Amino acid sequence: MGNALRFLLGKCCKPEADSDHGASAVSALAHDLYSFEITHQVPRELSGHVVSSRKAQSNWYQKLSEAWRETKPPPKTPEEASRLVIQTLKRHKKEDVEGLLAYYGLPLPHTLVDLTDGAVPLQPHGLKFELHTLPVDPRAVADGDTITVYVSTSDPRESSLVPREVHIAASQRAQARSRRDYSVADKLHRDIIDSGYRVITLQNEDVLARKYRIRLRGIDAPESKMPYGEEAKEELVKIVQDRCLRVLVFDEDRYHRCVGDVYCNGVFVQEVMLKKGMAWHYKAYDNRPELDKWEKQARARRVGLWASKNPEMPWEWRKDRREGR
Repeated sequence: MGNALRFLLGKCCKPEADSDHGASAVSALAHDLYSFEITHQVPRELSGHVVSSRKAQSNWYQKLSEAWRETKPPPKTPEEASRLVIQTLKRHKKEDVEGLLAYYGLPLPHTLVDLTDGAVPLQPHGLKFELHTLPVDPRAVADGDTITVYVSTSDPRESSLVPREVHIAASQRAQARSRRDYSVADKLHRDIIDSGYRVITLQNEDVLARKYRIRLRGIDAPESKMPYGEEAKEELVKIVQDRCLRVLVFDEDRYHRCVGDVYCNGVFVQEVMLKKGMAWHYKAYDNRPELDKWEKQARARRVGLWASKNPEMPWEWRKDRREGR
């Protein structure tokens, strides 16, 4: 079995226990591709969703298995899995491609948004610094435009910024854990956390990392208690969970959050949020024309919050709450 399939099966191929429909869809496809590599059999029920023969279906699964194995990292989100299927089977019948996607509950072609290449200028105007994060915990997504991330202190920029007392506490914590004095280790870790750092275990190794709160530059998503607030948060979680991000920081807001552009595997996260109708272009703080264009595209398609006739602007909603309306 290919490494990509082995990885995905190990991480998420438990559809019966998975509460997230999207993850179940991706893992179901990965499971069937793995099974095909062993048995050369496609799911029997698939014939009820497509028009071509079982022999043709076997040809699709052979192609998909090879494409999945070659994709690094392998698809994690329904959108990524759907795009791989569409690209791999682009010369096949539309009814078959859409039927295969529908069988697994993956997004159909007309529901996917077209994205730009996500290329970043070598020296974006106003850039203060750049962060490369550790994988994002989905619980660290506060809402549709705010994420808490961690950056390893082995990063060249971070290594010189770590306070001496944090270095000492991290070293003492490691010693306490080695002698199984977990109460002391936990207290030291609380001190580290209070200083804006955390020890994160990755691949059985402890990594000292610095905490950053990131406010996505140029967009304003509905607040959690607003219509589409939860949907916006869930969309952002789908994009960034368990991924390492590239964050270009341009400013700091009054809540001490870093205001920045966020990229995930080369995808510009703000573009996805705007095109899916999960955020407004925050024109009061960012006048980039491309953001305005992406919002207008979502408005025209009436997707996300634009399905409502007159959605309330989050900045107006916050103002009303401050004034007790």
